[in-house]
Amino acid sequence: MSSERLAWSGLVLLTASVAGCGGGASPAAPSASATPALPTHSITATVFYDQDGNGQLDGNEAVRVPGVEVVIGTGSGRSAAGTGQALVTGIQAGTATVALRTESVPYYFQPLAAAVVQVPGPTEVRIPLTLPIGRNNANLYLGLGDSITDGSGSSDGLGYTMKLQALLGPHFGRAEVREWGRQGDSSAETAEVTRLTLSWFNPAYTLILLGTNDWHEQSCQSRPPTSCYTLASLREIVRDVKRWDSLPVLATIPPVNPALAPASRNTWYDEMNVGIKAIGQQEQVLVADLNAELKAAGSLPSLFADDVHPNDAGYQLIAQAWFKAISRGRSAAASSAAPSFGFGGF
Repeated sequence: MSSERLAWSGLVLLTASVAGCGGGASPAAPSASATPALPTHSITATVFYDQDGNGQLDGNEAVRVPGVEVVIGTGSGRSAAGTGQALVTGIQAGTATVALRTESVPYYFQPLAAAVVQVPGPTEVRIPLTLPIGRNNANLYLGLGDSITDGSGSSDGLGYTMKLQALLGPHFGRAEVREWGRQGDSSAETAEVTRLTLSWFNPAYTLILLGTNDWHEQSCQSRPPTSCYTLASLREIVRDVKRWDSLPVLATIPPVNPALAPASRNTWYDEMNVGIKAIGQQEQVLVADLNAELKAAGSLPSLFADDVHPNDAGYQLIAQAWFKAISRGRSAAASSAAPSFGFGGF
């Protein structure tokens, strides 16, 4: 007798012995038969940016949306970077609702109408998501700001732009990052020309990084940061971007080099950033926490070319902060109450 047969025999005998305790007068109760496992099926789901909103994956639509949890009936899977494909396994036969977990969908992306599939049936479904960008240029990200946006301090003069493009491109499948940074500009000065600048580029996303130069205003330094014009200017810029049907990403003010700048300057930025984050919540726009990303690196002086401008390593961290904000799923605060939402059109 094999060891497998011996082990199974021992279990049966033990069960029978327990059932017969108490004199053996009563017969052992029949054992319940195991419920057979139901067969399941798999479907490949492709989550894509439906640029023209027609519900179809057209030949010129190369952007995919990674990190999205797709739920089809009893099965689920998560879309991959670059391809946007999710292998959804464990789907039982029958009519299955197709849904996305809300918290996994990157901010600003929107689903189409609800849909169902019959299982077994298709081996692939295509899931369209849209962006509310009007007639702006799809996949164009515009940096709007001062000399930091302009790339001062970087070895190539490009700052974070190409570094961010190198992150967004492979992740979504396509991205172009450009910038319009004006040396020495305050947030108030940029607020005066926001709509003019947007008319030159018509970007899908506008990355707003301002406030560093506002510290130089004596009227701002002598009062609490929230009394300065910075927050009002940033709110005005955010609203102008929204009116242009561009998608705002608002940055916290990065720290300056603590080895060359007074400590009070970074304290001022820390207090101002509390208000910037509040604007993000109130206006329901993305916030990229550049300040936290740079501080998390550990050694701030090693990230600067001078007292204010980052070096290449600093700009890489800034690019990472932008990327995290743009690519991450919705936060619990920004999510709708329902755990998932449907879509259709495929």
